[in-house]
Amino acid sequence: MDAKRTLRIAVDCLMAVLLPLLMAYELVGRAAHEWLGAGMGMLFIAHLILNRAWWKGLTKGRWTAARALQTAVNALILATMLGSMVSGIAMSRYVFGWLPIPGGRTLFRTMHLLCAFWGFVLMSVHLGLHGGMFLRMGRRVFPQPSKGRAWALRALALLLAVCGAWVFASQDIADYLFLRAVFVFYDFGQPVILFFLQYLSMMLLFALIGYYLMKALTGKHNNDD
Repeated sequence: MDAKRTLRIAVDCLMAVLLPLLMAYELVGRAAHEWLGAGMGMLFIAHLILNRAWWKGLTKGRWTAARALQTAVNALILATMLGSMVSGIAMSRYVFGWLPIPGGRTLFRTMHLLCAFWGFVLMSVHLGLHGGMFLRMGRRVFPQPSKGRAWALRALALLLAVCGAWVFASQDIADYLFLRAVFVFYDFGQPVILFFLQYLSMMLLFALIGYYLMKALTGKHNNDD
């Protein structure tokens, strides 16, 4: 694996780790949330730079349903990330608090919530669209095939995805996606680790949706372009 691909994977993995941390706004505190958000913004810019060849190639080649899906998801992620960054900077009290940005906090807060939850869903789907890359990494770690291990991992993934669907429904996440609620409820009585497990299960749910959507459109394991 060349250095550039290793760096791309490292950046993507760090973004995946930061994603559930950023959703825990009230649990990690405002200052930590802002610094984590600034870190995510820097990683996202690095991700765009490392993958600039993909964006340059948009006008070339043949368009397929799989390519259209991938492009749509990437474009929407770009929009949600820009929205999160702009609204986050506008509301900042710690990292960018020195900037002379006038009011409009209610609008920015609504914008930030909308972009945060849609970004969470879309970035999880994006991981699934490139699921083939993670499968190939797993095969390097375990070069000897094992049907038992494969079925055990499938069963675990299915169980976690079902848990993710339950969390999504029971915590009314759709209300945040469609602005039926503009304030996020946090259960401060639950262990913090449980919160992260819940969001990780939702990440896996949407990643599996992305993976199987791409697999259905291509008829094979997802590529990592």
